[in-house]
Amino acid sequence: MGDSTIRTAPRGGAGTSTSAAQAGSRLGQRLSGIAVALGIVLFLGGFGWGAVVYRPYTVPTTSMTPTIDAGDRVLGQRIDGGEVRRGDVVVFKDKSWVTNADVVKRVVAVGGDTVACCTNGKLTVNGKQIDEPYLPAGSQAELQGFPTVTVPKGRLFLLGDERQGSLDSTAHLTDAAKGTVARTAVTARVDAVIWPMKGLLKRPTGFEALGALSRPGPLRIIEFMIVAGGVLVLAGGAYGPVANLLGRSRSRARTEPAGAR
Repeated sequence: MGDSTIRTAPRGGAGTSTSAAQAGSRLGQRLSGIAVALGIVLFLGGFGWGAVVYRPYTVPTTSMTPTIDAGDRVLGQRIDGGEVRRGDVVVFKDKSWVTNADVVKRVVAVGGDTVACCTNGKLTVNGKQIDEPYLPAGSQAELQGFPTVTVPKGRLFLLGDERQGSLDSTAHLTDAAKGTVARTAVTARVDAVIWPMKGLLKRPTGFEALGALSRPGPLRIIEFMIVAGGVLVLAGGAYGPVANLLGRSRSRARTEPAGAR
């Protein structure tokens, strides 16, 4: 009988390892592409949403100190005047106050409210004393009094947080509207101070006993979208160079001869 040749199947050799590496590389590339695409959608979507919902303003005076200082850059959420609630810091235009300029003040009373100052050094609205922790330290006892005002329907009574130097509703009490401003004059509600980075304005909890406060705007969601999108784009974009670097390192390790034993 002639010699027989015995053939054996190869055991997990270099070909199998290479195939597995290529499959892993392809999967990684797909995941990287998905991460970059999703990141771009989140990043651009966040900026686009923010551009539609918010508008930046620069506050030129100290009338809202310490909440907003002169020169601070703020973000105002575009809203309808009907959405305004007590305690909101709003942006409005009223030609009887300032011609062709945006004004930033805090709403302390709405249509139907009776507002006066002061009882025990505190502002009163509908007979309730209002805690205002956003006022400058020590200013509660120094608030200047003003006559009781009943706010007409559809109008707002506004004050600056720096009550001593603010040209607010108290400076226009002799006007026909008794210092009040129409809801329709409001163009935005300030959500945050972005420069310097003071963050979101604190909720005016002193007005909660009088009714619901405004709900926070979508600024935190928008911030999350932008940050998460940026991280995904960077992580996905870094996959290729990192994978190539690791691949070259493994190739060198396989081709280098083993040391003497």
